[in-house]
Amino acid sequence: MTSPLYDIALSFLYRNRLRYSLAMMDHYGSAETAWNAVHEPGKEAALERAQQELAWIEAHGIRVWTTTDPDYPYRLNQCPDKPLVLYGKGNLQPSDGYIVSIVGTRRPTERGKELVTALVRDLHERLENVTIVSGGAYGIDITAHRAAIECGIPTIIIPAHGLDRIYPYQHRPEAVASLTHGGLLTEFPSGVEPLAPYFLQRNRIIAGLADAVVVAESRDRGGSLVTARMAGDYNRELFAFPGRPTDISSIGCNELIRKDKAHLINNADDLIDIMQWKTRNTPSRPVQTEIIGLRDDLTEKQQTILQKIQEAEDGIHINHIVMETQLPYGEVSSELLLLEINGLIRALPGGIYRFVR
Repeated sequence: MTSPLYDIALSFLYRNRLRYSLAMMDHYGSAETAWNAVHEPGKEAALERAQQELAWIEAHGIRVWTTTDPDYPYRLNQCPDKPLVLYGKGNLQPSDGYIVSIVGTRRPTERGKELVTALVRDLHERLENVTIVSGGAYGIDITAHRAAIECGIPTIIIPAHGLDRIYPYQHRPEAVASLTHGGLLTEFPSGVEPLAPYFLQRNRIIAGLADAVVVAESRDRGGSLVTARMAGDYNRELFAFPGRPTDISSIGCNELIRKDKAHLINNADDLIDIMQWKTRNTPSRPVQTEIIGLRDDLTEKQQTILQKIQEAEDGIHINHIVMETQLPYGEVSSELLLLEINGLIRALPGGIYRFVR
């Protein structure tokens, strides 16, 4: 595996210019080549800091993902402002199965906590492989993590700081428990403290890492609504639990639903139905092994994508098509539109595509 030294060094040098560093990676093809082309003040200091970070990583068993790694989380890789480097601790599989991010107020009602606990429990009961993502904060976040830990399913905590600390420290037991199934994932290196701007910055990871984002309870403003906006920017399916008009903790959720930015859900079944996910008790159908009605004018890419869709018994999400074909998200999206126009596939809610038999 290629050393992430120069990726880390670029992340230090362009700490406040993420898109510029990503553009350099696209242009030069590798972090080392990009680094050698850089002529900026602070270059040597950034490299020295990166060398120290790499030593700390190796000493503490931290896993690193860079944007050129084939196992960089593929959903996050679709985002134009993806982190240049990710640091992880635990048993992390951030591309596997169904991923649901759950966010909300830090001052939830008992009803809100009950809704989240039931949602996580029922997702676990109905889905074969689901991971719960949140930010590890007070309120809805930690409720979601605790529910996942109780169910024994993976949960990924996205902290707004480096992995040399836990914030808030009261949630250390949950952070430790998550390491067995899931763990901690962050773009921040060691030494970075949980400053206010970093919480909003990390929210894009919570949104981008997921297939679906759920806002459980939200007031009229706050970080969960920022995450909701980011989910929309990334074309993620957004869901919200409704509340009474007089409920302060539901103002944000009700507004998302009213403006048609989020699907209204009452339980896990609503989410699963909209996402068209296959449940444990879904009866299997024989898989069609030959493409029916294949047209001579289809390109090789279209045939590849169509084959993947046909092989899926109950439809396939665009994210999984990207992962299985290894084609760029934009290309897959364009080809899907052409296949739909040709009447070979049908688009379903939740980014699902199904073969027309």
